[in-house]
Order: sequence, then C-alpha cells, then structure tokens
Amino acid sequence: MQNPTGQAVYLADYKVPDYLIDTVDLEFDLREEFTIVTAKLAVYINPSSLQPSPHLILNGEMLELLSVVLDGKSLTKARFQKTEVSLIILDVPQVFTLEIQTRIKPQENTALSGLYKSGGNFCTQCEAQGFRRITYFLDRPDVMARFKTTLIAHKKRYPILLSNGNEISNKELSEGRHAVTWEDPFKKPCYLFALVAGKLDCAEDFFITQSGRRVILRIYVELGHLDKCAHAMKAVKKAMRWDEEKFGREYDLDIYMIVAVSDFNMGAMENKGLNIFNTQYILAKPETATDTDYVHIESVIAHEYCHNWTGNRITCRDWFQLSLKEGLTIFRDQNFTADTTSPTVARINDVIDLRTSQFPEDAGPLAHPVRPDSYVEINNFYTSTVYNKGAEVIRMQQTLLGEAVFRKGMDLYFARYDGQAVTIEEFVKSMEDASGIDLKQFRLWYSQAGTPVLDVTDQYDAQQKKYTLKIKQSCPVTPGQPEKKPFHIPIKIGLMEASGKEMRQDLLHLKEAEQAFQFSDIATPPIPSLLRGFSAPVKINYAYSDAALQLLFKSDTDLFNRWEAGQRYTVQLILRLINDYHKNETLLLPTDYIAIFQHLLETMQDDKLLLAEMLTLPSEKYIAAQMAIIDVEAIHFVRKFIMIELATHLQSLFCDVYQENNEIKSAPEFTMEGAAKRHLKNVCLAYLMTLGKKYKQLTLDQFKIALSTNMTDTIAALRPLMNIACPERETALTQFYQQWKNDPLVIDKWFALQGSATLPDTLGRVRCLLEHPAFDLRNPNKVYSLIGTFAYRNPVRFHVANGEGYQFLADCVLQLDSLNPQLAARLVKPLSEWQRYDPKRQDLMRNQLKGILRSKSISRDVGELVSKSLE
Repeated sequence: MQNPTGQAVYLADYKVPDYLIDTVDLEFDLREEFTIVTAKLAVYINPSSLQPSPHLILNGEMLELLSVVLDGKSLTKARFQKTEVSLIILDVPQVFTLEIQTRIKPQENTALSGLYKSGGNFCTQCEAQGFRRITYFLDRPDVMARFKTTLIAHKKRYPILLSNGNEISNKELSEGRHAVTWEDPFKKPCYLFALVAGKLDCAEDFFITQSGRRVILRIYVELGHLDKCAHAMKAVKKAMRWDEEKFGREYDLDIYMIVAVSDFNMGAMENKGLNIFNTQYILAKPETATDTDYVHIESVIAHEYCHNWTGNRITCRDWFQLSLKEGLTIFRDQNFTADTTSPTVARINDVIDLRTSQFPEDAGPLAHPVRPDSYVEINNFYTSTVYNKGAEVIRMQQTLLGEAVFRKGMDLYFARYDGQAVTIEEFVKSMEDASGIDLKQFRLWYSQAGTPVLDVTDQYDAQQKKYTLKIKQSCPVTPGQPEKKPFHIPIKIGLMEASGKEMRQDLLHLKEAEQAFQFSDIATPPIPSLLRGFSAPVKINYAYSDAALQLLFKSDTDLFNRWEAGQRYTVQLILRLINDYHKNETLLLPTDYIAIFQHLLETMQDDKLLLAEMLTLPSEKYIAAQMAIIDVEAIHFVRKFIMIELATHLQSLFCDVYQENNEIKSAPEFTMEGAAKRHLKNVCLAYLMTLGKKYKQLTLDQFKIALSTNMTDTIAALRPLMNIACPERETALTQFYQQWKNDPLVIDKWFALQGSATLPDTLGRVRCLLEHPAFDLRNPNKVYSLIGTFAYRNPVRFHVANGEGYQFLADCVLQLDSLNPQLAARLVKPLSEWQRYDPKRQDLMRNQLKGILRSKSISRDVGELVSKSLE
C-alpha cells in the first residue's frame, strides 16, 4: 500500500505487513549542519502474513544512508538495495535486529514534514508519512512498536530535549553536550513519533485524574511568550476532566506535554504524550487574541487531547481509515465545545463550517467518500469530508442509538481494540453489538460520496386530521460513483402550530428512495420544522412560504432551527433580489423581513451569543452555493444592500444594543458572558458602519480605546474600515502594525484584514504585502493569513472578471510547491470549483490549472488535485 511512484493506491489492495517491529531504539545526534539518526529495530515476521516476502522493504526519502547492521554484522551493498524511496534488506531471517544510521539536514527541510527547524529549534511532524524522512522504517499505521528515544545536543543551544513518553535518563556529556532519553510504554505507529529540542520557556501545572494519579502538565513556548499560556493550560485541564466525565477516558502517562512552534503545516498534532501545536492554537491573552481565538484554542486542545484514546491508543489500520480517528475526534471536540460554550451556537458553527467547506467539496471534482477508495498523495485527504462529514456520520450514529447506548458502544470499542490499529468497520460493529441495531445500510455513508438532497412535500387531511410528509432522497453523481443507493438518514422534525406552539416532535428513519410518514391527531395544518439540530448532513428542498419561515424564525422551539429558518428566509430573499438585480429593477427589502430583525433585537437580549448569530446574514460563500451559476458581484451587492437597509431602518435599536453591551475594560478576562456581549456589540457595529461617515468616528473611537488592550474589539473596528477608501483606514493600519509588529500572530491578523478587503485595489495591495519584511512564504501561518484569506474568503476580489486573481493564485501555488507541497496543494483548491462559474471565468480558471499541470517539477500533492480538477 506504499506509493513510491505517484500511482494511485487502492483500499482494495490492502494486505497486512510482512514484517512487524517490536521495539525501536532511536538516537539523534543533533548538530547545526546535520543530524545523525541511529535506529535500532527489533523486527520479526508477521504471523498473519500469508506469503511474506523474504526481503524487508523499508520506506525512506531524502536520507543519506551511512550504515546498515543486521544482528551485529555490517551489511555490504550486496545485501541491500537503496532507491529514492526505499531501502530493501535482502533475505532476512524471521527474527532479527536491524541497526540503520542515516544523516539528514533538518535546517534545509522547508516542507515541514519529518524533522525540521522552526525558530532555531528542532521539531517534527510525522503524520502522515514524515517519519520516512527521518530514518528508514515500515512507515504505515498498522505497524505499532514501543519507542525509546535518546536526544543528544549542545546544552547551551538546546537545553530542552523532549520526546514521547516518560523521561528515564538525563546525562551530561563532554564538549558542553547533554543527552536525554525518553521511553513510551505504549505501542504506537511511527506517525505518532515526536521530538523537540531547543530554547523554550515552560509553563507547568498538574492534574489529578479521577483515579487519583498526579499528571504533570507542561506547555513549552518560544522564549518571551510565557505570559500567553494561562488559557491553554486551563483548557488542557478542562479537556482532561471532560473526557473522564463524558467518555470515561483517563490519561495514561505521568506527564502531558505541549510544544507550540511557529512553523507548522497543520493546527496541531497528537503525538503520544508530546503534542506539537501551531502557536496560534496555544498563545493567547486579551491584548493579542480575539474571543474567537480563545474558543478555537480550547477546541483544538480538546481535539488533540481526545486523540490520546481515539487515534493513539486505538489507531487506524491504514490511511483509508483516517476518519476513524479524525471524524470521531472532531465529533468529540465538537461535543466538548458545545458543553463548555453554547450548545446551539456551537452547532451553528459546526454546520456553517460543513456547508461552506465540505458541501462544495462534495459537489466538485475533488468529491470523495468519508472512507476513500484510492489516493495518490495521502496528504490530500486531510479534508473536510474526512474530518467534518466524518464527524456528522458519528453524530448520526449517536442519534440513531441514543446517547446512553452510543456511550455503551464507545466503551465496547475501547475495550475491544485498545492497543490496536483497526478499521471503520470495527467501530460500526461495536455500535451494532452494543445496540442490537443493524447498521448495514448506514455504512453507505462511509463509502458513497456526495451530499444527499431531500425533496420534501406534505399534505394535510382536515377531515381525518392526518398529516403526511413525503420525502424523496437523491444524491448527485460524483467522480467514480454514477449511481448511489439510498442512505439511512435520521431526520429530526417538529410540527408547529400557526400560533408558534409545538404540536409534536419525532425522529424519522428515511431508508427508501421515497418514503411517506403519517401523523395522526393533528388538529390544524402544521408547519414542519425539518432536520432539527441538523440531524444529517443533507440538503432539504421544501417550499416554505415567507410567512412559515417568519414563524419558525420567531418561535421554533428548536433553537438551531430558529437560526436555520432565518438563514433560509434570508437566502430565499437574496436569490429573489439577485433576480431583480439582473433585471436592473429597484431592490426593495420587505417590511416583514425588517420586522423580524426588530423583533430579535427587542426580545432576545437574554441570549446575546445566539442573538448575534441570528443577526448575522449568510456568508457570500454560502449564498454562492445556492446558485446554479455563481454571480459574485450580484451576491456581494445584494448582501450589502440588505445590511444597509436593516441598518437604516433599525439604526436606533442597533445603537442602543451597541451601547448596552459596550463594556470598556483594560484587557478583559475571557469569559463566555463577556465574549457574548462583545460579539453582539460588534455585529451591531458592522451594521452601523454600512451607513458610512455617520458611524466612522464610533468605529475609530473603539479602535483607539481597544488597540493595546482588547484584540476582539480592535479587529471588529478594523474589519469594516478595510472596505472604506479613506485616510483613517491607512492610519489605523499603520497604528496597528506599529503597536504589534513584534508579535507574529497579531501581524497575521494584519495581513488577513488586508487580504479580505473588498476594495478594487486589494489584489495590488496583497501583491505588495508579499514583499513586506514581516511576510515569509516559508511560514504557513503567513501564507494562510494573506494568500489564503484572499483566495478563500474574498470571493468578489478573487473572482474579478479579468482573471487576475486566478493568475495570482496559480503563481503562488507554483512558487510554494517547490518549498512546501502540502501547503501549495491546500491553496490550489479554490480553482477546482471552476464549473460553478460563468463560461468566461471557467476558461480563465481552467487555463491556470492547465498551466500549473504543465510545470516540469510539480509535486505529487499538487499534481493529484489539479489533474482531478480538470477531469
């Protein structure tokens, strides 16, 4: 199942490894010019392999081989074969010890995969296949071994030496060097290996487990950032206690460590006992981090901590099973966020993420099942489908089984498979065995791509007082899957009276292509509240009238569906206004729509966080997904028109709510109550700023007061200023930069603000910022903040009609591909959606994709995505 040639790898071709590894002794001699890695492996033939090869084939890339020793004897070149991607040891015995020494150059590793340097410190990223850049190994997740790691380095330059497990030895050596040895008592695949060496500050605390064990907690950060660790440490302890209470999972080592590094392709990595994090998901204080940052930090910490059981103790057999650990752990961290913030708002945010990232993925040429059938480059399958849709598939199982039985299924899964590498099938079987429910049809969610569409009609029989819902499911054609079988779809519903009172609620099991559901004793024609809580990742087509949506928006007893009714009502209105826009007709906002927003502002002050979400219009990206042919200019114009009209008619209410929630505090401590007030206040400010000069001073005053003490309010004031061509905009940007130029994460926000501006000169500004001294193309955070924001979050500027946005992105992708293929591949995806646009834009986007494909040195990562996009 390895992929040295760039050809497709298929799930159907899986076979167990011919050899397994019992123990691994690693020694890293860390030096400035190079690192010498010595790996001593205890290897044995796999008794489960039916026809094992007589040769041991190890994976390895970009390694200088120094020596190979088998059972104490050095091997000559006649006993092994070396290629660019492998080391083949010929005619090995059934049980043996293999010692391999290699030389690598971490300081030259710009791909940030394997061992590399960040901020002068050594660190690793081995998932999915980075360990093969460190030493030759069976680099596959179903080979699990016990690791002991010794790090040797100059003590003054690298006083902190860390690896997985518990520290068992610390020695002083000659020439100012020292050695530290770590041992992990648990078997793990090599993708969970980690090391860190460098000068780091450390925040230390402890946690007492439910069984009374004391666990040392340490968060290591680059020098000078220790004052930004308090929130992360609280989040660690909160996640540890939550996992004990929610899932009965206790931490299993004596120490839990996190290291925050500046250069990291992902958000964080769950390496056993030594999590490595992108700094943006650890460092926070009110002066430098927004409330959203605080919530994200808690969520990501919970995610990586929860991986200790769903990913580490039980891992995936092969990379096709990636959602086994990632979808399940996203589900767990989503539950953590719901339990520790607001369940409704957390669910809203989950669904927004799914609809704006995964739904388009399911509708495009890169669509794939939650469990893919094949891949060329596994790094390309760390996708929203595997993660977010995978989490929804877990959530549906919980819905079908009920929370108590689902917990029994989880307990059974942990008991059966602890210490093993398993498959999605074994997880689902645990749920079946715990519940007695047949999930055979449900398994299609893992193997079929695409977002199911439910066409719903209804009928009311007044004489018999019967109400019938008829539901037809279909699923669009996706690459390699022209025909789909019906899914098993759980649909939570409520039936509402015209007065706003709930008649009934139920859970429907849709299993057929078409199915009817009858309800008796229904006194009056009901208004259906469909897919409550977003009980399945599907699209619903139902002919809601404006009046019905108004009722649900005001009165639905399911708070998620109240928000959903508002989103649906707004989208229907926007699409009608876009039609008027195309006809050059005068745009008019219905008074009933304005009245709904007035009602919200006047009656929902008791739930400020939810009110802020209810007042927020659907994003331009989500609106675009509702159009057969996307018109970015019309979407932008109409959405802005609605905001201006609402602000004009409800100006006094927006002002009152703003002032009522405008608490001026120096560096306010993060609390959900405070965050809710700020969120609501700043949503009101965004509306008021659409009225132009009248409220510019209000925004400037907030910016001035907040600049050095409150990043949430600072960013909220700057964001609307970005879309106004005025001297104050430039002054504010300059002041912001001067205040925070020595804080890289805050400067990322400065780049992102400018990349998101909707003014005509935005692309020119973005090009100039690529040359700014604070920008570094080798740093993923900088790339995502500037180039990523422009391409993903600024549709009206990225999709400008002359195609210069596409040309810019293609140039960036090619430049990045030679440095960091993973990063380049993630940036190319906006071009893959070319089929959704008008013919002119289609041609422009396809031409850029073809140009990328013509590059002689294109990586496997980028090549796979571009090729599929053009199919």
